[in-house]
Amino acid sequence: MNNQVLPEDLRVFAAVTRRSSFAAAASELGVSPAYVTKRIRLLEAQLEVRLFHRTTRRVVISEDGERVYAWAQKILDNIDHLYDEVAMTRATPRGRLRICSSFGFGRRVVAPAIAELVTRYPEIEVRFEVFDHLIDIAREGFDIDVRVGDEIAGDMMARRLAMNHRVLCAAPAYLARRGAPRSVAELAGHDCLVIKERDHQFGVWTLHNGRQKETVKVTGPLSSNNGEIVMRWALDGKGIALRSVWDARPHIARGELVQVLPACRQDANIWAVYPSRLTSSAKVRVCVEFFEEYFRREAAGRR
Repeated sequence: MNNQVLPEDLRVFAAVTRRSSFAAAASELGVSPAYVTKRIRLLEAQLEVRLFHRTTRRVVISEDGERVYAWAQKILDNIDHLYDEVAMTRATPRGRLRICSSFGFGRRVVAPAIAELVTRYPEIEVRFEVFDHLIDIAREGFDIDVRVGDEIAGDMMARRLAMNHRVLCAAPAYLARRGAPRSVAELAGHDCLVIKERDHQFGVWTLHNGRQKETVKVTGPLSSNNGEIVMRWALDGKGIALRSVWDARPHIARGELVQVLPACRQDANIWAVYPSRLTSSAKVRVCVEFFEEYFRREAAGRR
């Protein structure tokens, strides 16, 4: 029997460890659960250890598995760096990139950017996932998080892709019915359309009015974790929304929405965030540089 451990088996093992699930690992890797089961069994046979304790509901890494995982991470990092070193001398980067973002922004903005990325660099393979909450991208195995908002953990590397901010806006019908707030404090008495953001306390809006910062607790009969739904409610006259200027500007220009308290804004720049251990990766570097170019073009087109 061939006792050589294959890097692909270590990648499968690492994915199962991160996800604590054979099915979730299969989904991440784009393979069948049966394939994952087969590779784990072969790896256990080659190493002569039990890597996981499996039940019908859970997959828990064993003590031996923890030791193997530590080595697997080192080996896979070294292999990735080998490919990156070779790729540095190539005109075309190659390899798999795992990218994540938030629901609405990911679908509307990041997904088209990724489609253009793989057209330009056909040897890059992208797995793209969207979430309604912040995740630990290093632990979950993501290379890049394209994020709206300036709250970035100190152990992450980040590059700003575009300037952006959020504005208050409402439909003319709502303002005709309820009137416009004259101050940030008056927002507390209005129907505010609250979004469960990935990185903000629910129902708490912090706004800048010049150099002054004001925070208000807002409520309303409607809330969602999806920005597109909230925008639809705002257009239907259901309340006041705090939305990215990238989303709101076209509706304001057409008169479908009116900017409320126009002197107030919430900074929410667009960033590429990535684990520090991947900053030397050729494919990550190329991707981030492409995103910078893409967002510059998008920003110029929206002016």
